[in-house]
Amino acid sequence: MTTAFRDRLSRLSGDQRAALAESLRARMATGPTEPGHYDVVVLGGGAAGLTLALQLRKTLPGVRVVVVERLTHPVPETTHKVGESTVEIAAHYLRDVLGLQDHLETRQIRKFGLRMFFSNHDNSDIARRVELGSSVFPPLGTYQLDRGRLENELGVRCTEAGVEFLGGCKVVDVELRPDQVRHRIRVTGPDGESSLEARWVVDASGRNQLLQRHHRRLRKPVGHTANAAWFRVAHPIDVGTWTDDPAWAERIAEGDRAMSTNHLMGDGYWVWLIRLASGSTSVGIVADADAHAFGSFNTLDKARDWLRQHEPQCAAVVDEHVDGIQDFRVMRDYSYACDQVFSGEERWCLTGESGVFLDPLYSPGLDLIAIGNGLVVDLVTRSLAGEDVTALGAIHDGLFRSVADIWLAIYEKQYSLMGNAQVMSSKVIWDTAFYWGVFGLLFFNDKFRSAATIPSVAADLGRLTRISNRVQQFFREWASIDDSELRPQFVDLYAPLNFMVTLHAGMADELTAAEFESRFSANTRLFAQLAGQLISTVIATYAERTYDDAVVARIQDWQRDPIIADLLATYRRERHRNPTSPQWMTIGRPDAEQPAPTTHAANAV
Repeated sequence: MTTAFRDRLSRLSGDQRAALAESLRARMATGPTEPGHYDVVVLGGGAAGLTLALQLRKTLPGVRVVVVERLTHPVPETTHKVGESTVEIAAHYLRDVLGLQDHLETRQIRKFGLRMFFSNHDNSDIARRVELGSSVFPPLGTYQLDRGRLENELGVRCTEAGVEFLGGCKVVDVELRPDQVRHRIRVTGPDGESSLEARWVVDASGRNQLLQRHHRRLRKPVGHTANAAWFRVAHPIDVGTWTDDPAWAERIAEGDRAMSTNHLMGDGYWVWLIRLASGSTSVGIVADADAHAFGSFNTLDKARDWLRQHEPQCAAVVDEHVDGIQDFRVMRDYSYACDQVFSGEERWCLTGESGVFLDPLYSPGLDLIAIGNGLVVDLVTRSLAGEDVTALGAIHDGLFRSVADIWLAIYEKQYSLMGNAQVMSSKVIWDTAFYWGVFGLLFFNDKFRSAATIPSVAADLGRLTRISNRVQQFFREWASIDDSELRPQFVDLYAPLNFMVTLHAGMADELTAAEFESRFSANTRLFAQLAGQLISTVIATYAERTYDDAVVARIQDWQRDPIIADLLATYRRERHRNPTSPQWMTIGRPDAEQPAPTTHAANAV
């Protein structure tokens, strides 16, 4: 696309742009086709590939898309994959972008948010553990997913939308031909071997990583080494039945703890409990490799022994229903990145686990699929309309990998904090707020496609990256001098916190371009303020320990740090104009009672 044409396009009204898009769609739909020729071939028919194919057809109804999948559809509903829990970005993508609201609300489970229970000695009584979660339903719904059920529904909707599906087929070779109109893909299936040709190739093959294997694009190692094992039990495990304590039960104003994504937290590990619509419960062990050897839980018998040692209440339920265990899976050293995920010049993309997988904590997998698929659709749509997307592909690639790097820092070297309820509860609230106020706001407003090219947003993203990385490092530094043990209590991560309520609801606000830039800048200042509030509170709490050389040295290091100095200055400047609830920090809480909720309307961010 020439600069002159780009300038003319930018001056078109919304209606004129819509008319142009419709003209391009019609041209594509009525253009000559040959058997086996497509605009896009998607390698892999799991969640990443099917959602991409459906989004492509919804965006460009005439686009010719084929999905090549080694399994035949429908897949068994017992299909068991990582990614059974969604958070706000993935929920919005499935529900609102792809139009799956009816399926999610009738065939899946509405999730009662994230919930964590931190270790207390032998973990024999859940009521004696520090609990972090919400006491009410946040308004933007999220879901627990039976993945087989979801993928079958996606397969049906793709077929109805005009996507061609080649099930039971294996990719033999991918011949990228960027200097020609189409690439060539050889597949073998029930009818023998055949060739497909497509303008774009998208690898959605998961850990098979077809493009990387065929073209030596190797995955990029990261500094996060952890392992996982998981299984499903044909029994609805309910943490609410693990105690008869009435005060514990009354913490929750609405909802059911059993419908939360429940996490049992300990030193270097967490265990997930996820209720599924089929009636089964998914149970997973995730542990840092340095803290818990993979060999201690990499078989079903070892995993059950491991649970008996670390999480006896969970182990007791599993042992009681051992005949209902349906499967067992493991994943060793699961975290990785990739040097490149999009190429506008060569017309290929990676989506889902074919490119990046970070960690299952906070359920980011489907979020990254949603973000990545949106960027893929943008590249393909522009390319098929005749635009040269070489530069745009590099921009989208850089943005996506930068976002993944920010996300990775949330996990990298942080598993050591999981046994520290005081530090980790503040970290979880910070991480959730950052997710809502940065990534969520960008996605709900469809700004990932343009974020890198809007000067104020790009500058704010740069500052947010520095803030986030420094705060994640600060959590480790704080933990290194903290020897406290929180008494059993409830930490509400939503309702009492004015900034959390506002950031959550604010994701769905319909904003003009100018309003979005203003909101994003305001959120950037807010996170600088919250970081300063956290650091200021920690310094004030530990300043009395003048007898402890390690504490004194650590505080002096913080006071000399220019990034921290800027965060503290922002907090001092903003705290009176825009007060933020202090309850997200558990430092110095004298007893097991949750402080009375503040009126967040008066202090809304």
